[in-house]
Amino acid sequence: MTPVPDWSAVIDATWPAAHVSRHGPWVLRHTPGGGRRVNATTASERVTGAQVAKVTATMPHAPFRLHGAPDLDKLLADAGYLDKDATAIMAAPAAALLQPVPGVTAFTVWPPLAVQRDIWAVGGIGPARLAIMDRVTGPRTALLGRIDDRPAGCAFVALHQHTAMLHALEVAVPHRRRGLGRHLTVAAARWAAAQGAVTFSLLVTVANADAGGLYASLGLQQVGCYHYRCPPEEAS
Repeated sequence: MTPVPDWSAVIDATWPAAHVSRHGPWVLRHTPGGGRRVNATTASERVTGAQVAKVTATMPHAPFRLHGAPDLDKLLADAGYLDKDATAIMAAPAAALLQPVPGVTAFTVWPPLAVQRDIWAVGGIGPARLAIMDRVTGPRTALLGRIDDRPAGCAFVALHQHTAMLHALEVAVPHRRRGLGRHLTVAAARWAAAQGAVTFSLLVTVANADAGGLYASLGLQQVGCYHYRCPPEEAS
């Protein structure tokens, strides 16, 4: 039987923070400009109210990422931290996604080309997030998607042990709703399987019903979830 991946470890390995430190039960991440995922604090064990009070006083602006942990969730809620960005972890056996991809539609490229960087930049994935991709130490690649012989989308996928995770899938606005997101996802899974991945996974916010529906149609199922608790001034 294939072991269930440690999803927090998969996220951290395939989308790594610039700086990670550990203080008691806390794992602290810091990545200027990198977004919540690589700036969030998590707990490696059950914590007390006193420990929560200490870390929130020391780092009053840091968001927390909670994979379950209802006790910590309540302590943070009671301290005024707001619920934000419920995110589904979706996964499937990599071999189940080995569908054909139309020719000249998706290519693996590393390092990313300038045109990929431009597409990402328009979608809000700028230099700080590109630096996250550069920090991955395991197998990784970017994907370039084309429609009508023109660059139209891109994505990033990396491997941790036998689990691949897709990140930063972006399709340029003029080319959306033409199937490129599906093709890039399948191409990422095909690359991952060739690298020895047993499981293919990705993250999608629960509010993004269209993307969630696309991934479900490919056979991915929700296998976990997390959400953030953010201080009121950081919750927007």
